[in-house]
Amino acid sequence: METAKAATTAGIGNEKETKLGSKSIFSRMAYGIMYLFLAIVAVLQIFPIIWLFLFSLKNNQEVFNMSPFALPQNPKWENYAKVWTEGNISLYFLNSVTYTIAAVVLTVILASMVTFAITRMNWKGSKLVLGLFMVGLMIPVHSTLIPLFSTFTKINLIDNPLSIILTYTAFNLPITIMILLGFYEALPREVEEAAVMDGASIHHIFFKITLPMTMPVIATAAIINMIYNWNEFVFVNTFISSDSFKTLTVGIQNFIGQYTTDWGAIGATLVISILPILIAFLILSNRIVEGIASGSVKG
Repeated sequence: METAKAATTAGIGNEKETKLGSKSIFSRMAYGIMYLFLAIVAVLQIFPIIWLFLFSLKNNQEVFNMSPFALPQNPKWENYAKVWTEGNISLYFLNSVTYTIAAVVLTVILASMVTFAITRMNWKGSKLVLGLFMVGLMIPVHSTLIPLFSTFTKINLIDNPLSIILTYTAFNLPITIMILLGFYEALPREVEEAAVMDGASIHHIFFKITLPMTMPVIATAAIINMIYNWNEFVFVNTFISSDSFKTLTVGIQNFIGQYTTDWGAIGATLVISILPILIAFLILSNRIVEGIASGSVKG
């Protein structure tokens, strides 16, 4: 009897080991397929950037007479020097940086103030104000071109950088408030209550306590605003006519002529235009993920 029991126990043990081994193999295969899929997605995401860089090193003959995937025969690094010095790209780059930073800072500060007032202060119109801001998400941005152009004409802001900064700020406020909202709701109120007991004013609580606590989600909102502002074309093309106030996205048109187009120079300009966004994302990537994760769950 004891021998039979031992054999039965050994059989059950072997069966469990077999099942565990099969599960382990299946798990490894699943992870392998997942990593392979992610690697393919990563290659597909990175390939356009590599292709654009190689495109920027070609001349017009290589662009039209060679395969799109062919390497440049004689890399034309002078395309970058040409667009930076002769094509006014340095000026357009500076304008893009100025408009983007100014609008991002203004948007983040105003959105933080609005979100703080809605979530941390008790007043009757808070829900109504939040609803009005959220309505802004449903308005097609470019449907406002004619009213904005008419308004800016009346107040002499056409062909003025202020028109671009104000427009970017206004249209980015709703999405920025929505990003900040979940994070502010999850913030503990005990810290603010302790500050009130110590005699801190509302301005001191906001700037010295609440705002530093929300830096992760502010980084998330800032990078989203930065991408939109940096790549925006229609508003700059509509409100700005002077060459000295144009941005990179509009300045690319300088290399498109009536009879000839310098495609290598256009590629070099595009590479220059995406570098700041890539660098900013790499620097802020950890804070962006932290901000998204923190703002997605309440409590």
